[in-house]
Amino acid sequence: MKTLKIINQNGSCCTTNAIEFQETVNNSNKNLPIVIIGAGPIGLASAAHLVEQEQAFILLEAGYEIAHNIRTWGHVTLFSPWRYNINKAAKALLDISGWVEPNLDTLPTGHELIDLYLKPLSELVQIKPNIQLNTKVVGISRQLNDKMKTKNRADQSFIIYIEQENDIRVIEAKAVIDATGTWGNPNPANSTGVWLKNEKALADHIEYGIPDINTNPKRYANKKVAVIGGGHSAINTLLALAELQKDNSATKLVWIMRKRSVEEAYGGEEKDALAARGALGIRIHELVDTGKVEVITPFYISQVKKEENIHIVGTINGEQKVLTGFEELIVNAGNRPDLSINSELRLSIDSATESVQALAPLIDPNVHSCGTVRAHGEEILRQPEKDFYIVGAKSYGRAPTFLMATGYEQVRSITAYLSGDEEASKRVELELPETGVCSINLVNQSNTCC
Repeated sequence: MKTLKIINQNGSCCTTNAIEFQETVNNSNKNLPIVIIGAGPIGLASAAHLVEQEQAFILLEAGYEIAHNIRTWGHVTLFSPWRYNINKAAKALLDISGWVEPNLDTLPTGHELIDLYLKPLSELVQIKPNIQLNTKVVGISRQLNDKMKTKNRADQSFIIYIEQENDIRVIEAKAVIDATGTWGNPNPANSTGVWLKNEKALADHIEYGIPDINTNPKRYANKKVAVIGGGHSAINTLLALAELQKDNSATKLVWIMRKRSVEEAYGGEEKDALAARGALGIRIHELVDTGKVEVITPFYISQVKKEENIHIVGTINGEQKVLTGFEELIVNAGNRPDLSINSELRLSIDSATESVQALAPLIDPNVHSCGTVRAHGEEILRQPEKDFYIVGAKSYGRAPTFLMATGYEQVRSITAYLSGDEEASKRVELELPETGVCSINLVNQSNTCC
């Protein structure tokens, strides 16, 4: 990092030296890179667009490999086919390298998304030298300014503090794109969204998200397991556990959710416009009807705690009830953004969704599915902190309506703007089918994800 000193001879706050210093900072900022945080699909798409725009960049990834978070759910199959998960700028670079494109009409797993697309993209000569792995961002601020300081703020470079091998380093940037996502920062089992120490103390007996049951079947075999959540993630988790149950008949599965009735979770079944989505509802419906899965709903959890076994405390139909006898819990209650690294920046965040504020009305899950969120770009995602952007799943906060293709359109617009092409940043280049892209499920697979 460059260090600039002001030598003030007369102690004045408004000397020629101070003016000259500011001009120096302004000029040097133009030569600084754009820093992208998070080397998942959206972060790598940002890099591809910056290559296209001939902009210098640095891509920081906390994991030991690119898309580290996706690797943790690599067994999961995406809802949308390949054609909606490949970024156009990335494809253009890959095609030049001789990359073999996958069948665009098939649905990739998380592992396939990395191995067949993201990894080859990250290894391109235009991108690989700019990636720093095992690099954790711990905070972002402005050169010489904390959050409170206003004077000349927009002209100061960004300062990104990173941890690498137990050492602290500092990177300067002229702009920052935060594509860190929300995976790995789950919501608790508690229906009020509050994390309690009792739940944290059960960390060895709770998994969040969709675990790969086959990697450690003994953990769940012949045990009483509660799956908490009423969405597709919970259904897919239950379907995987039901496969385990076939060879381990003492496995007891309890599905706990807040929906008024379990029928709300089944979807359209045979009448569903999408046969694959309907098939998912049919399969879980059958498991419930045959008693292989016990359903408790509408149940509002107030806490989980360890007694002789795990107790789940809550209310059902206004009456308090304690569910007992559980040995393992799987919580599918969604995720939330971690804004701690952005705490010294001036942000506009919606108080309900924790999304980018201007985006909130477009993505409200009470109104929208991911297929009805209209295209949006730099102007919607613009923050009070000039040239800082939150993109991808993190820009949606707690809303579960994010679609990868929408994230690609976000970063296409933002990188165009940062490169000085305001006209391109205002164009809409997102193309999606009218229905189904965010909710297709494989008929013969138990794991799906959007």
